[in-house]
Amino acid sequence: MATINPYLMFDGNCKEAFEFYKSVFDTAFAEFSLFGDMPPQEGMEEISEEQKTKVMHAKLQISEETFLYGSDIMTKSDKEFSRGDGFQLSLDAKSRDEATNLFDKLSEGGNITMPLSGTFWGAYFGMWTDKFGVDWMVNYDEPSRIL
Repeated sequence: MATINPYLMFDGNCKEAFEFYKSVFDTAFAEFSLFGDMPPQEGMEEISEEQKTKVMHAKLQISEETFLYGSDIMTKSDKEFSRGDGFQLSLDAKSRDEATNLFDKLSEGGNITMPLSGTFWGAYFGMWTDKFGVDWMVNYDEPSRIL
């Protein structure tokens, strides 16, 4: 069965926030990457040098089954960041089938913002806003990625 974890979104201060959370929970980063670590993506515009320094993904293990995730939000000029944009629910699936099932059912009637597919970081991943306005993401780490 999938687990669910909070995914916090920040307006440029994710690194500062996660350094603080790391000290509070006395843990190390399980994962940490910047937007500048991302290889160029076909069909996507190039990001600025400032955007490259923003956090793409931070992950802290809080307990055996709970993680705290975070990212800086990449706002577009026509949409400003608001506190309501500050979180998503992240599902960690135990299989590709479970990820697909959760994605298909929870996104029905909603808006898919990133179709479920393989990623450059070795996961099967997708994002959507459900029909009630709640932002979700699902992730399944491919066995070849897990060391």
